[in-house]
Amino acid sequence: MYRILIVEDDDKIAAILMNYVGKYGYQVIRAEQFHDIKQEFAAHKPDLVLLDINLPQFDGFYWCRQIRTISNVPILFLSARVGEMDQVMAIENGGDDYITKPFNLDLLMAKIKSALRRAYGEYAAAAAQRDEVDVMGLTFDRSKYLLQWNGRQTVLSKNESLLIDILCTRVGQIVSREELLEALWDDVQFVDDNTLTVNVTRVRKKLEEIGITKAIETIRGQGYRLNVTWSQQGEAR
Repeated sequence: MYRILIVEDDDKIAAILMNYVGKYGYQVIRAEQFHDIKQEFAAHKPDLVLLDINLPQFDGFYWCRQIRTISNVPILFLSARVGEMDQVMAIENGGDDYITKPFNLDLLMAKIKSALRRAYGEYAAAAAQRDEVDVMGLTFDRSKYLLQWNGRQTVLSKNESLLIDILCTRVGQIVSREELLEALWDDVQFVDDNTLTVNVTRVRKKLEEIGITKAIETIRGQGYRLNVTWSQQGEAR
């Protein structure tokens, strides 16, 4: 039974979410200590988080960053904010998806199931069978979401891991945006194309953290390609 933590300060919305999600057999918990969501998360150890943005004291972006320091569980933002920048910030702060209020409950449930499958289901099981990929000294540990090069390392989120995994296994080849969208999200018709762009930007930043620049090339109108712009001697080209 998967455990879902709902971080929502509106009592009416929280009650609707708890009743509806609970009907599908999930164990649903509502956060109560809004001054310390990280502690609530650590205490309940949920498998997925539904996170509002407008919260008392600190917003959802802040708490998402805090959770990401201790866990890579799927985090789905729920918000009445409809601006593109809010969606970009949600992804950049570690979120996996963004759902605007008022939302369709069936759509929400589809996204929850999809996120859980990606994180723990058949897709995760298949990936776990192959632990590590190496591309000219750049190594990616699939089980730990760990990217390493030249003695430096960085931890990726679930979606960042899926992206780098695909690009590494097809290094030098163009991977279409459609392929990447389908690999990261089951219900691609509900995914804003900008969400993929934001995730690619995050992976680029993670590569820069370990000293690799300009490795992911944007092929206009087609997709992305990972090029070997690094060397095993530790000199970026």
